[in-house]
Amino acid sequence: MSSSPVTQSICCPKCQEPVAVDGDVQIQSKPESGKFVSVNKGLHVCIGNMLHRHTHSSSSTIPNSLSSHEKSTLDTIRKWETIKGKRALLCAVTYDKQKYQLKGTNYDVIKMHEFLMTQFKFPSASIHILAEMDSHPHPTKRNIQEALRWLVKDNQHGDSLVFYFSGHGLRQPDFFDDENDGFDETICPLDFRTEGMIIDNEINDTIVRPLKKGVKLHAMIDACHSGTILDLPHVYSTKEHCWSENKPPSGAYKGTNGGLAISISACEDNQLAADTSAFSESGKQMEGAMTHTFRKAFSENSKATYANVLSSMHDNILAAKKKNFSISRLFHRERLQEPLLSSSEEFDLNEAFVL
Repeated sequence: MSSSPVTQSICCPKCQEPVAVDGDVQIQSKPESGKFVSVNKGLHVCIGNMLHRHTHSSSSTIPNSLSSHEKSTLDTIRKWETIKGKRALLCAVTYDKQKYQLKGTNYDVIKMHEFLMTQFKFPSASIHILAEMDSHPHPTKRNIQEALRWLVKDNQHGDSLVFYFSGHGLRQPDFFDDENDGFDETICPLDFRTEGMIIDNEINDTIVRPLKKGVKLHAMIDACHSGTILDLPHVYSTKEHCWSENKPPSGAYKGTNGGLAISISACEDNQLAADTSAFSESGKQMEGAMTHTFRKAFSENSKATYANVLSSMHDNILAAKKKNFSISRLFHRERLQEPLLSSSEEFDLNEAFVL
């Protein structure tokens, strides 16, 4: 396949503004031509509502267009108990029977559920899962949005919240000067092709901004282009061993309401994550590289700190790379990358890693 540059633009059906449909990396903006030129050929998905920011209502009104089953599921999520203390939302999307299907995400979420209960003593009743399994609500866009609101609802001092996502991630042009690299990062719900993606701005508004003083949120995002998926204002460089600012050029506030938000992502914004069997003893079980190395880091460190967890993840990824193992997928969950840590405020990485 040719690796020559690809130029493509379409007019958004909503506003007729020319936008790119290239979903990959290193897009250069050319305002004078209204086009975005990508040096890497990406997944061409011409869906207008993927490329524009929408107003996401927190209203309890259920859209009339939903089926009775979808309405019932949303109502069930709204009635989840907001248990004080520890609370977690785990999402796994396999995109079943699609050409970009992932085989390891359900395994990821099951292992993370076990991990939270055994390693950090999360009560089973305080953990909710969205997954393409009969026993759980499916990870549709509306279900994820509603579940994210549940996660931070009535948060109060002493709460420890966890958001975990295993699935696909993409990028799209940022038209509002919110991003230093010119792109919004997104996660892809099960129905993203019809309902659109969930972008970093919305995730920040929903689960970062409401965090009150004394509340801590940990997000673990095992997806491509997930580096700053929470839009947090500080990013830690494992190469330079220091924090750098990630504040938006627009000056928009991306912090909390006094709490602390910490995100561990599978890779940087312009990189691709890995769905691999490299860590499986049988060589057959697919799983997210970040998820596996994150869990493994705690078994290797009796008193885990943020620093030694990152170091352990780094070492295990390097060891896997030496096996020259990769899985090619149309949708690009294929490469072992270094995890990225971001936070709403700078802190000492020698602190104990406690969820």
